[in-house]
Amino acid sequence: MQPSPSKPNNGAASRSPRQDAMALMARAEAGELEAVLAGFAPLPAASDLKPPEVGLVMLRGRTGGDGAPFNLGEATVSRAAVRLEGGASGFAYRLGRDVKAARAAAILDALWQDEARRAEVDAALAPVRARLAAEAAQVRAETAATKVDFFTLVRGED
Repeated sequence: MQPSPSKPNNGAASRSPRQDAMALMARAEAGELEAVLAGFAPLPAASDLKPPEVGLVMLRGRTGGDGAPFNLGEATVSRAAVRLEGGASGFAYRLGRDVKAARAAAILDALWQDEARRAEVDAALAPVRARLAAEAAQVRAETAATKVDFFTLVRGED
């Protein structure tokens, strides 16, 4: 089933498990990625398919969330593509200029694609998932505290 072109697809329901893992690695802090990689020592040798690089992407927005798209501005991103010794390829994009973190995420992506290591990688990323969920819950709670309920009284002047 294809998402409707008139509505943006913001839900994670239609994402694949790999997309979820890649999104998690893109939002992880650099230290968290390094700690996860350290847990997999010794790592298979990783060669760069392309050297890690920094570039720009155009951010697009929509008026009212579902209106006409417009160019919002540019964001700096780091990109890495690696191939592990066993032949698995991993890719990563991250906001910012930290190519070392992008390369670490690409290595983790390649490890995640190995069926034998997938559960181990998911388990190692669980603290990152928990931190991000806690941060999202805090934002939701702070937002809910500012909610104002408007109501109308019926005056009875018929």
